[in-house]
Amino acid sequence: MISRNSIIFFYKNSTHLSVKFSTHYSSPNIPSQAHVVIAGAGVVANSVAYHLVQNGWKDVMLIEQGTIGSGTSHFGSGTLGLFKPIQHRNLIWYSIKLYKELQQMGYDLQMKKTGSINIAQTKDRLIALKRRMAYNIPTGLHCELVSKDKLQEFHPYLRVDDIEGAVWVPEDGVIDPTSVCDTLASLAQQGGAKYIEYTSVKRILTKNRRVYAIETDKGNVFCDYFVNCTGMWARELGLQCDPPVSIPAYPAQHFYATTGPLPQVNEEYLPIVRDYDAQTYIRSYGNGLMVGWFELEAKPAFEQKKVPKNWKDHITKDFNHFRPLWEKAVNRVPMLKDCTKTELTNSPDNFTPDGRWILGESSEVKNYFVACGMNGNSLQGAGGIGKAVADWIIEGKPKQDLLPFNVQRFLNVHNSRLYLQQRTKEVVGRHYSILYPFQCEYKYARKLRCSPLYSVLETKGAVFGIKMAYERALYFDSTYKKGDKKPEMPQGSYFKPKFFDFMKEEYLACKEGVGVIDMSSFSKILLKSGGLEIVEYLQRLCANDIDIPLGTIIHTGMHNERGGYENDCMLIRQSENCFFMISPTSQQTRVFDWVTRNLPNNSTIDVNDVTSMYTVINVVGPKAVALLSELSNTDMKFAPFLCKKVNVGYASDVMVMSFTHTGEPGFCLYIPSEYALHVYYKLMTVGRDFGVRDVGTFTQRLMRIERFIPFWAEELNSFTTAFEAGIGFTVRLEKKENFTGKAALQKQKDQGVKKQLVFFYLNDIDHDEDVWPWGGEPIYRNNEYVGNVTSSGYGFAANKLICLGYIRQPKSSNTTIVTSEYILAKNAKYEIDIAGHRFRLTPHLRAPIIGTAVNQNSKYRPTAVKYNL
Repeated sequence: MISRNSIIFFYKNSTHLSVKFSTHYSSPNIPSQAHVVIAGAGVVANSVAYHLVQNGWKDVMLIEQGTIGSGTSHFGSGTLGLFKPIQHRNLIWYSIKLYKELQQMGYDLQMKKTGSINIAQTKDRLIALKRRMAYNIPTGLHCELVSKDKLQEFHPYLRVDDIEGAVWVPEDGVIDPTSVCDTLASLAQQGGAKYIEYTSVKRILTKNRRVYAIETDKGNVFCDYFVNCTGMWARELGLQCDPPVSIPAYPAQHFYATTGPLPQVNEEYLPIVRDYDAQTYIRSYGNGLMVGWFELEAKPAFEQKKVPKNWKDHITKDFNHFRPLWEKAVNRVPMLKDCTKTELTNSPDNFTPDGRWILGESSEVKNYFVACGMNGNSLQGAGGIGKAVADWIIEGKPKQDLLPFNVQRFLNVHNSRLYLQQRTKEVVGRHYSILYPFQCEYKYARKLRCSPLYSVLETKGAVFGIKMAYERALYFDSTYKKGDKKPEMPQGSYFKPKFFDFMKEEYLACKEGVGVIDMSSFSKILLKSGGLEIVEYLQRLCANDIDIPLGTIIHTGMHNERGGYENDCMLIRQSENCFFMISPTSQQTRVFDWVTRNLPNNSTIDVNDVTSMYTVINVVGPKAVALLSELSNTDMKFAPFLCKKVNVGYASDVMVMSFTHTGEPGFCLYIPSEYALHVYYKLMTVGRDFGVRDVGTFTQRLMRIERFIPFWAEELNSFTTAFEAGIGFTVRLEKKENFTGKAALQKQKDQGVKKQLVFFYLNDIDHDEDVWPWGGEPIYRNNEYVGNVTSSGYGFAANKLICLGYIRQPKSSNTTIVTSEYILAKNAKYEIDIAGHRFRLTPHLRAPIIGTAVNQNSKYRPTAVKYNL
C-alpha cells in the first residue's frame, strides 16, 4: 500500500517550507512485517516515530484508523508552558527545543515566543507560584514576580486590580498543533517510517506474554515492538490483547472558545494568561483570542458508548456549562464582553486518574509500550515524550527518571470505565487547582480498596487518603465523638497543618505508649520453588545476602545495571524454598513485573501477589512487647528482624515481625484478613492499660524521616543507589553471587558518589508562622545551588522542622565527587529556599540522637476511649 504521505512535496513559501502530501492510495493488503508498529498517527505517535528513525530504527510502521492527526492532535490550545514541576518541565523543555530547531530548518510551525503571565488571585496561590519559582530558577528557567503596572505593559487588556501577584515566564510561547503534527510525520517518513491510513488495529497478538504481531482489518503485521499512541482509544485498544493491558485514561469534554478578529489585538501576539483561580487560560489566536478552561467539575465524554471513530459527530456544545466559565474570562479581560461572534469548540482529550502522562512498557506484555494520557495538551509534551519512549525502546530501559509517568503506577482497578468516568470529573480541574502537599485528596471514585479495619477506623475519627486506590488512615481526629459528622481533611495550607496537634498526640503514643497503625496497603508477594532455585534467583536479583536462617528478615534492594533501585523491600524467609516479600504500596504492579520479568527461562518459581490476603497492623512503641505478651503465650522478647507465627488473642498464624516502618521499637503483625477485626479489638481493649492509640500514616511518615529512613519515590528510584542514600549496609559486594548492578555499585564504592542524602534541621524558622518545607525546595551551599529536598516534616523529638535531600557539587566545582568532608565542612553554610525566603540548615549524615519526648517537662497521658465491643 502507498499511503497519502508516501510522496512529499516541499513548496517554498517566503522563508518557510510547507509540507504537502500526495493523494491517498489504498490497497487491500499492508506490509506483513515491521520492527516497530505504532498505533495512531497523532503528534505523540509521530514524535515517537521521528525519534526512532533519527536513531537509525527505520523499519517503523504507523497504523491509523483515519488520517494523520485525525484524532485530537489538530485541536487544542497550542500553548507551550515551562512553569511546571521539574519532571514535566524537562520533557516540555526538550519539546520546545525540538520545535525551535524545526522552525529554524524552515518548517512553518507558526511558533511564537510570547511569554506567559501566571496570575494569583489569593495569598495561597501566590505562595504556590513562589514555591514553583524557587525550584525552577536554580535549574535554569527564567521567571520573576512582576508588579501590576508591569503586567499591563505586557498585556494592556488585562484587569489586575483584584490580584495578589503574578509570575512572568518569558520562554513560554504558542505554536500551531497541525503544523507540528504533520511536520513530525513527514520527517519520520523521510527517515523510513511507513504510514498506513484508514486501517484499524483489531488485536495485539502475544506469545509467552510478548508481542509478536498486530491484527488489523487488512491483515496481520508481525513485529518486535508495539506502541499504543491512540489517545482517546488507548484504553479500549489495551483491552484487545491477551492478557489485557491496563491503560487508565479516559476522555473528558474539553472546551475552548475563539473570538474571531478583535480590533484591539490586530497582529500583536499577546502573552499567554493563566488565571489559575478562574481555571482559565487566554492566548492570542489569529487576530483575536482563544480562551480555554480546566474547570473544577468537568464532564466525561462518550459516557454511554465507546469512543467512536467519527468522534466529531458525537460531541455537543454545552452552552450552559460554558457561560459561567466565559464570565470568569470576561472578568480577567473585560474587552471579551463585547465579542459577538465567539465560537465554542468541544475538543475531548484523554485524562489520567492522577493527571500525569502515561508512558513506558506495560507490566502485562513485554515490548508493549504506551504513550498516552496527555491531559489536555498533547502538543507541549509530545517532543520530549516521543524521545523518552523511543530511547526506552532502543535502550531497553529509560534514560531519564520517568517514574511519575510510568504506566506501571496503576493497578487493574484503575482501568474500570466507571471509575475513570468519576475520576475524570475532578482531575481536569486539578491541573489549575492549588494541590496542597499531602492535603489534597480526591473526592470521587473512593472507597474502592479498603482494609477490613476501614469501617471501625472511620468510627474512631480517621481521616482517609488514598494510595494505589487504597484507603489509608492519614490521621485521627481525637475530638470526634460518635454521632458527629465524620471528620474530613480541612482546607489545605502551606503553613503548619490544621491537624498538627493530632499528629503530636499520635507521636507521643508511639514514643511513650503504644501506637497502632493500619499498614495493610503495602505490597506483599510470596515467592517459592520446588527446590532451592528461589535462593539462587534472589541472590542474583538482590544486593544483600538473602541466604538467611529460617524466620529471619533482611532489608535489601533490587537494582538495575546502573546500580539504581528497582525495588526496596523486606524479605522474610519462611522455609528453605519460600520467601515473603514486602514492598512499598505504590510498587505493587511494578515490583511484580520486575520479579517475574527477570525469572530464568523455564523457571519453576511461583510468584504470587498476596497483598489482599493479609491485614497489616504496626504496633509501635516501648510498651509494644508488654502489650503483645498479654495477648499471646509466645515469648515476645525476640531479637530485631525475626519473624514468628504466633497466636494473638484467639487468632492463629499471625506473622509477627520484630521491626516497624518507623525506626521505633515494636512489631508488624501480618494477620490473615478474616482475623483482622478480632486482633484489632484485642489490641485496643487490652492496650488501654498501655496507653494505646490509633495512629495514621502521616505520623508514621514523620517518624521515618526523623530516623533518616529513605523511602521509595521520594529518596529512592531507578537513578539513586544505596550508597548515595546512605544505606550501603544493604549491599553485600563480597557475596559470591553476581547480582544485577554489582559492577556499577562496586565502581561507585571505589570512586565515590556524586550525590549524597543528607538529614537537615531547619534553623531560624517559626513553625507556627512561617511557610513549611513540603518537598522539592532547592538547597544552597555557600549560596550555590546543590540539591533539592526529597522529604520534609516536623521532628517532634527536637521540636524542629526537618528534611532530607540529596547534595551534589555546585557547577563551579572542579570535581563531581561528594564526600563527608565536603558535606560537613566548617565553612559550609546551607540554606533552603521556601517560597522565596531562605532559612539556615544544619546538616547530618546520620539521624541525630536526641530525646524522645515532644516536651521534656510533660509526660504522655493516654486518652480514655470507649469501645462498643
